[in-house]
Amino acid sequence: MNGIAKSINVGSPEPSMGKDAPTTGIIKKPVTEPVTVRAPGPKTTGLHSGVVGDHIGDTRHHGGDDQAIYAYAVEDYAWWAASLGRDLPPGLFGENLTTSGLDLIGGVIGEKWEFGSGLVLQVTFGRIPCLTFQNRMGEPRWVKRFAAVNRTGAYLRVVTPGTLVPGDRITVVDRPAHGLTLAESYEIYLHDHTRLARLLEAPELPPKMLAEVAERLA
Repeated sequence: MNGIAKSINVGSPEPSMGKDAPTTGIIKKPVTEPVTVRAPGPKTTGLHSGVVGDHIGDTRHHGGDDQAIYAYAVEDYAWWAASLGRDLPPGLFGENLTTSGLDLIGGVIGEKWEFGSGLVLQVTFGRIPCLTFQNRMGEPRWVKRFAAVNRTGAYLRVVTPGTLVPGDRITVVDRPAHGLTLAESYEIYLHDHTRLARLLEAPELPPKMLAEVAERLA
């Protein structure tokens, strides 16, 4: 499967939008030049975002190696635009990477995306919405609405450092045989706890999540 890096988006520090963190980086704007990508390290003590120059305010819940990059698809933006009756420009959801041509709903946990630049990213899980996201959107009950429809976008970890280049090609080069998709894993984790054991079949999920699931099953 092939796609395109439709837009690369970077956020600067802005005043908090409803959390106890003093700033937020959710207001991301498209850039025209390539940006450097590297593994940021641990969530709270590392470099936070995988994109050099991208700000993360709530470092307790966002960023780190398993959330180094956030991607959202123009196809899912189109669905939301029709549902909400408003234009939704790239970067509005706070994603670093707006994709075109990739099925993020059917994307498999652990699949790897190779970019023309040589960068390789790996899908880890979907986005769990928060109050900052809701306030950014200005839509009533946005947290529940976003979580319910399962168009979550994809968090990615950095396998091979490189650059995100606007317009670059994206190729899915490896897809794990377990077949656990973003949509299925998200549905299980948030809504269908009778199937939690299924998540343990995907070792590429964030280690903290796997440990939590194992503990809940025990």
